[in-house]
Amino acid sequence: MAGHSKWKNIQGRKNAQDAKRGKIFQKLSREIYMAAKAGGADPATNAALRLVMDKAKAANMPNDNIDRAIKKASSAGENEHYDEITYEGYGPAGVAILVYALTDNRNRTATNVRVAFTRNGGSLGETGSVSYMFDRKGYIAIERSRLSVDEDTMFEHVLEAGADDLETSDEVFEIYTAPEEFTTVRDALEKDGYTLAQAELTMVPQTLVELDADQQEQLQMLIDKLEEEDDVSEVFTSADL
Repeated sequence: MAGHSKWKNIQGRKNAQDAKRGKIFQKLSREIYMAAKAGGADPATNAALRLVMDKAKAANMPNDNIDRAIKKASSAGENEHYDEITYEGYGPAGVAILVYALTDNRNRTATNVRVAFTRNGGSLGETGSVSYMFDRKGYIAIERSRLSVDEDTMFEHVLEAGADDLETSDEVFEIYTAPEEFTTVRDALEKDGYTLAQAELTMVPQTLVELDADQQEQLQMLIDKLEEEDDVSEVFTSADL
């Protein structure tokens, strides 16, 4: 993963996400509902629920919203159901795109995702067409401005915690883990006193595709249209933005 920095993409899109905070909360509520419905309302015994609750807190989602989604999943007679669907496709310059959705209407979501692709310079592919280009990883970011730790010391700490890799820039330490080790590494680093700026399970592209300015603008428009869909929860690309 040398040379791949998720942090730049995370920071670059923060303002856009702030502007769409209400819709983000709505999507997170759906994810919390699904996790609690499947594995129970206690995050201590439901790892999936704990992960999405952490994700919600990182997005500054109010605790009342989180609690309401959990209570809804726990309500007697609650019959709301969502399907988890993955769409795969291509953007400008052949950039690989993965789209994760939670939907109560597969036909509606499939139509909306297809339209977003075709009207914004992309094309929807078949199942398996691009997913092999990504690896599921745990991702943790720690801002260096908060630390007096050098790269060698941090590398020792993350390896001891069970991480796979460390990427370093002037701004941030980026730590990658196997999916099954993510919570262990995250908890170990927090126990050691580190403040985590970002911690999530994500999809990391094996190869990055470089785009010119026009292609980047077109891809960003495609991503924005996909993320505007109520049923779309996450979008990953292989673009080097």
